[in-house]
Amino acid sequence: MAEIKDPENTVIIELKDGNVVIELLPDVAPEHAARMKELARAGEYDNVCFHRVIDGFMAQTGDVQHGDMEDGFNIRMAGTGGSSLPNLPAEFSKLPHDRGTLGAARSQNPNSANSQFFINFKDNHFLNGQYTVYGRVIEGMEHVDAIVRGEPPANPDRMISVKVAADA
Repeated sequence: MAEIKDPENTVIIELKDGNVVIELLPDVAPEHAARMKELARAGEYDNVCFHRVIDGFMAQTGDVQHGDMEDGFNIRMAGTGGSSLPNLPAEFSKLPHDRGTLGAARSQNPNSANSQFFINFKDNHFLNGQYTVYGRVIEGMEHVDAIVRGEPPANPDRMISVKVAADA
């Protein structure tokens, strides 16, 4: 088990194959880190699917509006919604989009991130300075690597539960 240095800023995502432990970076992106904890504590991320998983690139999830639906229509809609909370302003930093980093998904508007996020399968430095980095996987990257691919996948993997480590 990874050493959790700051349980209040660590999130545990339960996947079918095991847990993914993410260290949030509130010193780098305080609003994004706070949003993830708020939605996790409200249970909003539980059962939400990975709706866009591109081999050699990243796995995207977090559409709390559509991503927990079982029917094909809503799975196809996943990626178009967010939460009931307002969008977040960009919190760009010098942190690179390395393998295992957590990035805020958004539309063309840099200030449109809300609830969706992605985990990089590899170093994706072409994203640097364009998407907010606000966490990194510290354990369980092999479970991220095992997420079923597709846009959307025919039978998408889901976040079974998402908890703040301080609450677990």
